[in-house]
Amino acid sequence: MKLLRYGAVGAERPGVVDNEGNIRDLGEIISDIGPSTLSRQRLDELRSLDISSLPVVSADVRLGPPVAYVRHFIAVGLNYIDHATETNTPVPDEPVVFSKAPSCISGPYDAIPMPADSKMLDWEAEIAVVIGEKAYQVAENDALSVVAGYLLCHDVSERRDQIHRGGQWMKGKSRPGFGPLGPWLVTFDEVADPQNLEIWLKVNGATRQSGTTAKMIFPFAHLISYISHFMALEPGDVITTGTPHGVGLGMKPPQFLKEGDIVELGATGLGTQRQLVVESGGCIARDAQVDEPANKGSPF
Repeated sequence: MKLLRYGAVGAERPGVVDNEGNIRDLGEIISDIGPSTLSRQRLDELRSLDISSLPVVSADVRLGPPVAYVRHFIAVGLNYIDHATETNTPVPDEPVVFSKAPSCISGPYDAIPMPADSKMLDWEAEIAVVIGEKAYQVAENDALSVVAGYLLCHDVSERRDQIHRGGQWMKGKSRPGFGPLGPWLVTFDEVADPQNLEIWLKVNGATRQSGTTAKMIFPFAHLISYISHFMALEPGDVITTGTPHGVGLGMKPPQFLKEGDIVELGATGLGTQRQLVVESGGCIARDAQVDEPANKGSPF
């Protein structure tokens, strides 16, 4: 299944993509796509629905981030050898793990608000996993069994804050609009081999990144297991898994995003994103609620 959320910022409704590519409304079945709907059991129940009987939604609707009520937005750095090389950074012996603030999450086509003091605004196309089952100290062989699905992530980065402001990468990764997700959450059963996905990114039509998850230093299963030994992963947690080579910081000379630039990115089977870089104050997609509401009266 391809699950999504659509509608105005803070008022998104749950939806699903049918076999013809139409958006179907799930709002009478579930309240939202969040922690309570991401377990294997709940996804199986949704999969059993007759999607063709659900209301069709206009194709012109705004798409929000496909997962709501994200508690932990975890990121992995330097996870492709060629990316570590282009940034003159040693290949890590263990995964480099940091956090992005969940408040940075936005929709796949929402604008990227450029901070007024931005000097080094950079792009990073990534593939993220969404956790569907609580996992603590999970074995690597079992790690993929806790995955609800996969989605495209743009790990927007202000390199000055990340590199030159003292110690914590989170500083350069967490401004509003720095975490576009989607367009869909593609459930685990539709991704036969997550270690064989192509990923790309363009700036103003010029290809900047082109890579494959086959070149990840630490594969998805290893990352999930590794992180779960330091914290309990919860349903709805998002783990974004690093970017291939081609970031602006690695170019000679370095090149960074400016107002008016258009960034497009995509990955095999996970859809595409497109964002316009605007002055700070552009559209930012965050849910107004912090806590997940109860599901509507249904078997799900």
